[in-house]
Amino acid sequence: MKRFLVGGAVRDRLLGRPAGDRDWVVVGASPDELVKLGYTPVGRDFPVFLHPETKEECALARTERKTAPGYRGFVVHAAPDVTLEEDLARRDLTINAIAQDESGQLTDPHGGQRDLNDKVLRHVSPAFSEDPVRILRLARFAARFDDFTVAPETLALMRDMAEAGEVDHLVPERVWQELSRGLMESKPSRMFEVLRDCGALARLLPEVERLWGVPQRADHHPEVDTGVHLMMVLDMSARLNADLPVRYACLCHDLGKGTTPEHVLPRHIGHEERSARLLKGMSERLRAPVDCRELADVVAREHGNIHRSGDLKAAPTVRLLERCDAIRKPQRFKQVLLACECDARGRLGMDEQPYPQAVRLQAALDIALSVDTAKVAKKCMEAGKQGPAVGKAIQDARVTAIEIAWAKSRAENDQ
Repeated sequence: MKRFLVGGAVRDRLLGRPAGDRDWVVVGASPDELVKLGYTPVGRDFPVFLHPETKEECALARTERKTAPGYRGFVVHAAPDVTLEEDLARRDLTINAIAQDESGQLTDPHGGQRDLNDKVLRHVSPAFSEDPVRILRLARFAARFDDFTVAPETLALMRDMAEAGEVDHLVPERVWQELSRGLMESKPSRMFEVLRDCGALARLLPEVERLWGVPQRADHHPEVDTGVHLMMVLDMSARLNADLPVRYACLCHDLGKGTTPEHVLPRHIGHEERSARLLKGMSERLRAPVDCRELADVVAREHGNIHRSGDLKAAPTVRLLERCDAIRKPQRFKQVLLACECDARGRLGMDEQPYPQAVRLQAALDIALSVDTAKVAKKCMEAGKQGPAVGKAIQDARVTAIEIAWAKSRAENDQ
């Protein structure tokens, strides 16, 4: 029995990057033998075990045979006679098909080290086309290794897969898993560029695909093209270290611009509500988490109002905060403001511009939250008021508090 370190741990060490989880492949052993040695079985689809001491995952060397469409249509064969080379041959990319034994010796039958040096993402074998998840995985790697190119023959193979409808068999959980991981990479725009290039984006996320070629007003968007703008916004979200809900909100914030009637372009009046409707359907199809859906909905509906909030008086400012549910969910409102900042700065020549709207609205929220609502409610009840009248009195108290604070700030600035 021999153990080999495989996959990302070997790849990242060769690239000089911090290594994440370490995965091992075991050659020359059976499941019963590993159990006798103290390994704990955990795999459902194929034999995977936890090492008795390190608890790292160790999978038996295996081969796969395609039996049906989609990523689940495989028969797995794992046995002591499966060689390391046979196991590596079933992997997706050459850079992920390098193994290292426990003495540090590398096994690289598919030129993975060469492709690491040349910065190329290349498939190991034609078997790549048997698993549509590999399209998403490659696109995600393109977002992580943004200076790598996709080998022409690999891109051609991915196009064939998309045209054959292979991506249509992907289950929502796997699409979301890869999409969410790609959104969190250093340059998420690369993932969508690769998916567009191979034709998979139109099948997976048609709401996003249709944004390319849609013009916007050049005075607001010097980059003009809505799809180009979206990619700039996503990359800004990575630059600002935004979390996943914010990045998903950035992805969805302008979906409605893809359905703007041609006769009114490049204006996009009412695109906010159209975006909210489209992202609802897209989120349900992807089975996106609730926190991602809810944040994206607020950003889609209100990002234009937040951009224009610099001149709002206290009363409409409070109403904006209420529509964003900022008073009940102040932490989420910080995410809303960050997504709007990504939108504002994700424009040609505007990446270094400040976003004072976020500062102003956050300060207004802090003032509104400082109002003693229990005290206001008590006064209302003493006066015989109840129900909606109490809510209106609390709203008025917040408006007054903001007006007083802003007046004081203006007076100090005038001195």
